[in-house]
Amino acid sequence: MGSTYGKIFNISTFGESHGKAIGVVIDGCPAGVEFNEEFIQAELDKRKPGQSRITTQRKEADSVDVLSGVFEGKTTGTPIALVINNQDQRSKDYGHIADKFRPSHADYTYAAKYGNRDYRGGGRSSARETAARVAAGAIAKTILRDMGIEIAAYVKQVGRLKLDKSYSELDLSTRYDNAVRCPDAAMAQEMFDYIDDTRKKGDSIGGVITCVASGVPVGWGEPVFDKLHAELGKAMLSINAVKGFEYGSGFDGVELYGSEHNDEFYTNEAGEVKTKTNHAGGILGGISSGEDIYFNVAFKPTATIMKDQDSVNAAGEAVTVSGKGRHDPCVLPRAVPIVEAMAALVLVDFYLRAKADK
Repeated sequence: MGSTYGKIFNISTFGESHGKAIGVVIDGCPAGVEFNEEFIQAELDKRKPGQSRITTQRKEADSVDVLSGVFEGKTTGTPIALVINNQDQRSKDYGHIADKFRPSHADYTYAAKYGNRDYRGGGRSSARETAARVAAGAIAKTILRDMGIEIAAYVKQVGRLKLDKSYSELDLSTRYDNAVRCPDAAMAQEMFDYIDDTRKKGDSIGGVITCVASGVPVGWGEPVFDKLHAELGKAMLSINAVKGFEYGSGFDGVELYGSEHNDEFYTNEAGEVKTKTNHAGGILGGISSGEDIYFNVAFKPTATIMKDQDSVNAAGEAVTVSGKGRHDPCVLPRAVPIVEAMAALVLVDFYLRAKADK
């Protein structure tokens, strides 16, 4: 049940971190969409491990294998099945936690829920599953891009290091020019050093990713329970390690008076209704307003660290959990393409729903 997302553009992911493969089945993709395998691979390359010393050193090519739903470079309208084979598992690195629960990890809750868990790399709870989402998101991005919609996410904060610039002050096209995925070179270097120092200490650190969707037309979203921002929040909170979501003015908006926070309307030279400000984050009443949609996603520090921690085992006995294996000291650099992919999946689903409305 919990491995499927979307009402019309529907994805179901499968596989475990140390199984043979992970993958995704996409149902509801319109026929005739350009299927650019090189673009999908480029998106996967942004997420894959082993890109720098501040990410896990697991080596995975993350090459995608297309099983169905594509013919002569176009989607056929039938289910698209994509598979990514796992190649560099080291299951022996996890033998020491076969019956132990890592603090702040899903080990305990999976064992309590199912009575049987794959402890190798966290099994289904591993962030490796998100590669399948990125592959599906690349197809969603292709559909949106053809409509003039662009999605760009970047690292805004790592620990206490915060980029105090709005997205409109940054050149977001440079966000992938460095290992941190921050579109400010000076801050990116500070963040890199901070993450690297944290890694050397055997610890981890969290932060915030900002995402912007520009070019979204007016009218996407549903009233009451399927509000656009509610679905974006659900999508972001489904990503491993995410602890918070805010859009528009978010929590900072509580400090403003209504007279300061309200986005006044005007009509531009092209006859379009626009707003003078955008505290609403491009969404009014759960429906897109035509302004940029922007939001922040908070990520906790990686749960698995290279320090001894107190815990219990499956029998409830006190034990010490020792960090082993290859892990990200900070998940944010590799989470940027995941945030973009999930945003694309939400938006393309609402695009198709809006077509059905009319």
